[in-house]
This record gives sequence, C-alpha cells and structure tokens, in this order.
Amino acid sequence: MELCTQTVGADKVIITRRSGNHHPTIWGDHFLAYADLPEANEGEEKQHEDVKEEVRKMLVMAPSKSLQKLDLINTIQRLGVAYHFEHEIEESLSYMYTCYEEWIGEVDGNDLYAIALCFRLLRQQGYYVSCDAFRKFTDDQGNFKKELVNDVHGMMSLYEAAQFRVHGEEIMDEALNFTVTQLKLILPKLSNSQLAEQVSNALKF
Repeated sequence: MELCTQTVGADKVIITRRSGNHHPTIWGDHFLAYADLPEANEGEEKQHEDVKEEVRKMLVMAPSKSLQKLDLINTIQRLGVAYHFEHEIEESLSYMYTCYEEWIGEVDGNDLYAIALCFRLLRQQGYYVSCDAFRKFTDDQGNFKKELVNDVHGMMSLYEAAQFRVHGEEIMDEALNFTVTQLKLILPKLSNSQLAEQVSNALKF
C-alpha cells in the first residue's frame, strides 16, 4: 500500500454528521445507545450484533465504485464504530484507490462533495492520490470558482479534504484558504441550524 507522507496530527478535523440529500445515517440513535454499553443483556447484545451484520452487508453489497459506498464509510467513521468493519473498509478503499482516476472521470464533474470525499477517505486511509481532480473547480487564474459557495456540503467536504494536503500542493493550500474564508462568510447566513452548527464546529479547529 502506498502511504501518504503527511502527518495530519492536530490538522485532522472531525465534524459532526452533516445533513443533506446524500446517503442517510444508517445506524440511528438506538444503536448508539448500545454501542458503548459495558454490560448489555442477552437481548441487547443480539440486537447489537444484528445491526453490525446489517451494516456489514450494506458495505459489501453497495456498488464498489459509488458515492453510496463512500458515504456509508464516512458515516461509520464519524460514528466512531469503524473498528467493527476494518476489513470491509480497507478492502473497499483499496479498490477505490486502484480505480481512482477512472472513477474521477466517471463521476459528475461538478460534484465537489463526491470528489473531495473520495480524496479525503483515501488519503486518510494512507493512500496517496493526486489532487489534480480539483483543478476543474478553479478558473484560469487558479482560483476556486466563486459559484462553489452555493454548495455548502461541497465546501465542507473540500475543507476536510484540504486537511490531508502534503507539502507543495499549492491547490490544496488554496482550497484550505478558500473554504475557511468562504465558510466564515456563509455561516451567519445559514438558515439550517444543524448545518450551521456543523460549519461552526469545523471552523473551531
């Protein structure tokens, strides 16, 4: 496995679950209530295992090159239960790494959220992938296009992807500066309180 040389340390940003029209959270609060229970009874333990197996099946059955699978992995990691599915996640991301360039060519070129999510998940897993995919979102001067500010989820995804930049990646440095500046300007105008909280929490780091 080709490793990303960047040390993310304190630069790594974890935010609360986002809302939006992408893959919904599949665990639900009910499972979370049992996730860290030290002494679950037999019924609770079985329910716990049933949910894990259900999610494991979802991971395996989701199309290999799909936003659905990436969203599912992202949700699992945000909930802090990825250790239950280390093999499935590694297998999925290893495959995505081998076909990253092909997938970038197939995905909707305007889907900043999807491209940034894939980039981040792969680098977070230790796979070095090129940041050239983000050039399609810049103008002739190399600046990120202003219309991207209308896609808050995409901006958040790009912001998180920029945390995994390595030395010399000017476009990712620009991505970080652009998203921080624009998200700060957007924040007071957000009518969605949950989304506003997510943006606010992310910008604290």
